[in-house]
Amino acid sequence: MGLIPVTLYDVPAPAKINLFLHVVGRRPGDGYHLLQTVFRFVDLCDTLHFEARADGQVTRAYDLPGVPPEQDLTVRAARALQQATGTRAGAQIGLEKRIPQGGGLGGGSSDAATTLIALNRLWNTGLSRAELMALALPLGADVPVFVFGQSAFAEGVGEQLSAVTLPPAAYVLAQPDASVPTVEIFRAPDLTRDSSSIRMADFLADPTSAFGRNDLEPAVFRRYPRIEESADWLKSRLKVQLQDRTCVNVRMSGSGACLYAEFSTLQQAVLAEKEITATMRVAGKTTSPAHPEFRLIKASAGLVEHPLRYWIAR
Repeated sequence: MGLIPVTLYDVPAPAKINLFLHVVGRRPGDGYHLLQTVFRFVDLCDTLHFEARADGQVTRAYDLPGVPPEQDLTVRAARALQQATGTRAGAQIGLEKRIPQGGGLGGGSSDAATTLIALNRLWNTGLSRAELMALALPLGADVPVFVFGQSAFAEGVGEQLSAVTLPPAAYVLAQPDASVPTVEIFRAPDLTRDSSSIRMADFLADPTSAFGRNDLEPAVFRRYPRIEESADWLKSRLKVQLQDRTCVNVRMSGSGACLYAEFSTLQQAVLAEKEITATMRVAGKTTSPAHPEFRLIKASAGLVEHPLRYWIAR
């Protein structure tokens, strides 16, 4: 029997993108929106550190600005695991954020899932993947897919997951200088809620971000014109800079505000990132910069699977 660790350092929590996102209705009773989407993990990651505590306390190694402990999904995830298993163990959790908040990249959900997976290992609580996914869903609709650990076709409120195999791809992630509250968009009266349902086979015939659309985009763009302006600017720059007759699709992930463009290889994405940032530097030297403001522009490889997929034994 192996030794049980007392610390786990540099544990990754990857971002996700939605290759498409259709709102196909609302669930009877509670009114939750019914979705169809495909999740893909990318190599932009938050990093977490865990130290076991013998006193049962769950603490943070340092504060996350604007997020009190009782709202921190890592703390909530740890306490959910304690309650489900009856463990007397505790943990100090350190979180290094790299995934922008309010971007639709699932950073908080990924942090929560990584906490469940890592503490299940650190505390030797031995829950299965299915049991961890059941704990994940009350924390947020996107949390289960990170525990699931694979690219997934999702239905329901996002919890009905089927593994899909995606071709290699890379992405330029671009976070405009804006944050979008997810709740606001799902409450929007003008949100499309009646898209026709598709079959997973429909997507697999064209398993890229060129498939379908993001039904949340129009509602977001109407309320946050800066995001639409950023999307239009990225489309125009990619078309000019790549000198390619094929128009590169720019899509919003989740409820935004993060945008992304898909490329066949990481080399292409890195080149696009460099050309975009070079254009912004040149424009920034003028008195009137001819580009939107971005919090993040980064080339990122699509992942085949979650880096912690095999930390769960069954």
